[in-house]
Amino acid sequence: MSEYFKNINHIKFEGPKSDNPLSFKFYNEDQVVLGKTMKEHFRFATCYWHTFTWPGIDPFGGPTLERPWMQLGDPLKMAEIKLEAAFDFFSKIKTPFFCFHDRDIAPEGNTYEETKKNLDHIVELMEKKMDQTKVKLLWGTANAFSHKRYMAGASTNPDPEVFAFVAAQVKNCMDITKRLGGENYVLWGGREGYETILNTNMKIEMDNLSRFLELVVDYKHKIGFKGLILLEPKPHEPTKHQYDFDAASCLALIRKTGLENEVKLNIEVNHATLSGHNFEHEI
Repeated sequence: MSEYFKNINHIKFEGPKSDNPLSFKFYNEDQVVLGKTMKEHFRFATCYWHTFTWPGIDPFGGPTLERPWMQLGDPLKMAEIKLEAAFDFFSKIKTPFFCFHDRDIAPEGNTYEETKKNLDHIVELMEKKMDQTKVKLLWGTANAFSHKRYMAGASTNPDPEVFAFVAAQVKNCMDITKRLGGENYVLWGGREGYETILNTNMKIEMDNLSRFLELVVDYKHKIGFKGLILLEPKPHEPTKHQYDFDAASCLALIRKTGLENEVKLNIEVNHATLSGHNFEHEI
């Protein structure tokens, strides 16, 4: 396996008295608490998006993170370079899990077939990296928010062709999550909402979102995926009004659809804050 972080050794636990900035001071993955190691309790995962994909932009500026895989060139080659760097990082920091959006790991093509081919190519390489490093997949998810086709929603989009597209995209992402031994599949609905009530139909869009959840659960059982389906509450990222705004609205949707035994929640601290709640409230 090629080494991206060439001058950095594997990060080890050295205790609070260590003066090594690249060491664990308090987290000891082998420490046993209540019959389990800390590694088993916490199940830390490195997110592909946050660590390797986000270019460091805000609404008023351009990219501030410049990395080799963010340069101009063959997008698939850039994805291969990113994969090498990611697994070098996972290995050295000893994270037991990682997670990704499909667009984090492989570029979108000019057609759906090309997009799927790109993804399959990277997944084949990723499978080998996972076997070499023993790093596991905590969850996979589909990026149904970045492309302009999702400007007015994904499963809640008024265009049935967009609904069909995201259904196929999620199907493929569930397939690769199962193939890579993922422990969960996350639904991250950044565009499931609207900007103004003047050009939306909430009932139809909520019904479409419910139907989409049913299709996801049906497909989970069809392919024999044993992991959990997790719905992630997401306020204001980026849509002004989102149907999956907080834990309460997500639970209401799940229960309305009759899927409370099939779909659980993936709660993020900062999303709780964005909704005006705190993490304790959401839990």
